[in-house]
Amino acid sequence: MMTTQQAITLSERMLRGEVFSDKCPSRDILKHVTNRWGGLVLVALLQSMHRFSDLRRKLSGVSEKMLAQTLQTLEQDGFVLRVSYPVVPPHVEYSLTPLGEELAKQVELLVDWIEINLPRILEAQKASVDSENDE
Repeated sequence: MMTTQQAITLSERMLRGEVFSDKCPSRDILKHVTNRWGGLVLVALLQSMHRFSDLRRKLSGVSEKMLAQTLQTLEQDGFVLRVSYPVVPPHVEYSLTPLGEELAKQVELLVDWIEINLPRILEAQKASVDSENDE
């Protein structure tokens, strides 16, 4: 018979997979979503479909190469849909898949939390720098 603690541990593992294990594939997905550009791409696409050039303008500071890699990775993960139209010049649109939309809503909550709490975060950063300077 399983103890309560064993059941809780098993339940936690089922909910989280083995993300704390260095061999768990969920770590790669987490990295794709939480890297510098992945989360921003997801939130931008949650607002609407975008062409590549629109996304590049929206995500100030992203290089063309990095945006292309990020979109390709998110597409491979099943979060982004890429539709290419056979016209000249090429016309490619990016949007979220249903799975990507679910994920983007979660990322948007994190982004919103950060923006709402930015004054507190900046205050904590300043306090940390000030205490380092006092030493």
